Amino acid sequence: MDWSNLSLYIAPPVLGAIIGYFTNDLAIKMLFRPYRAIYFAGRRLPFTPGLIPRNQERLAKRVSDTIMGSLLTPEELQNLTRRLLQPERVQAGIFWLLRLALEQIRQDQEQKTAKIISGMLRDLLGGSLPRLLKVLARREGFLEAQINQIFDQVLLDYQLSEEQATKLADWLLQVVLPPDALRQLIVDFLTDRTIQIIDEGFREKTSGTYWVVANLFGLRNSLTRLRTFCLDEKEASNERIAELIQSLKVRDRLKAWLKNLSLQNLPVSTVRQLRKTIREAIRSYLQTRGTDLLQGFSDSINWENVSVLLLNRLRNSAAMSTSLEFVSKELALILERYLERELETIVAQALPILAIDQVIVDRIKSTSSAELQAATEGIVKNELQAIVNLGGLLGFIVGLLQTILLLLR
Repeated sequence: MDWSNLSLYIAPPVLGAIIGYFTNDLAIKMLFRPYRAIYFAGRRLPFTPGLIPRNQERLAKRVSDTIMGSLLTPEELQNLTRRLLQPERVQAGIFWLLRLALEQIRQDQEQKTAKIISGMLRDLLGGSLPRLLKVLARREGFLEAQINQIFDQVLLDYQLSEEQATKLADWLLQVVLPPDALRQLIVDFLTDRTIQIIDEGFREKTSGTYWVVANLFGLRNSLTRLRTFCLDEKEASNERIAELIQSLKVRDRLKAWLKNLSLQNLPVSTVRQLRKTIREAIRSYLQTRGTDLLQGFSDSINWENVSVLLLNRLRNSAAMSTSLEFVSKELALILERYLERELETIVAQALPILAIDQVIVDRIKSTSSAELQAATEGIVKNELQAIVNLGGLLGFIVGLLQTILLLLR
């Protein structure tokens, strides 16, 4: 072998390695570059722009179809949703939201929450509840069980106390039936017709000594004189009536009667009828005037002050803070049961709304070629470098084979 021509045997492997290395490197770069088309003499030069920039829209569609067809299938999205919405995670999220809401209420300086709650309470009691009550009151058994329970447990066993009986007796004697009112009742009762009926009945139905008194003296003159006395001597008759009330101890008798007054002393049939009458009266009142009653009651309440008091109580309530964990747990369980039944439907409805495939397409189309190149090289940097190195190695092997052939020849 003529070693003077050594360069002829070394050159093919070296040149093959260089050409293979830089050719693959150039091919990889030509996938992205040039980023824009290059024109010469009004005509676009071949291989400009690069393969990926030239087909970026089609590439975006292919990537979107691949992801949605193989990776983000409805089944995978359901599994992903189940993993994301595990009860522990949902409970923690709800608990955080409830605590945040409670802190927001505590820090509310402009009373926005109070205004909202006051509007809700005003609408509930002054608007919604009266309309609902008007509809419910038309039903035959409306509040029947509740009124019967109140009647049996409260009214049936109720009796006036000593103080209540005393005040009620004083009120009856001083306001309802004072001496002047009793005198007027006597005058109104003792008409000529009434006196005649009393006198005739006394004469006809008495016997013995009373018959003699009734027929000799009669009651007409006595009753007529009593009426004349009450009419002519008002002040004197009022004094006599007051003296009679005091001497006969009417106040004490009336107090004792009121104190012993109880529905249990009435017959069972009377009590049942009274209960039915009270129930029908309440129902009739609610049908006719219940709406006006609730609306007037609602208008008379300062709902903003009520809301402020309610919120202040909630801010300082220890039970409110301790119940957040329990409430969040119950809400998480409710959500879990709902998702078990409706998750497939929710995912099917959410996919068209989310339009993930179009998001992927738009994102790839809006990404510049330089960014795509940087992202691709960042992901498969080692793999791309391996391709370049492999090209150099293959070029070296081809050159080495050529050198071997030369040596064999």
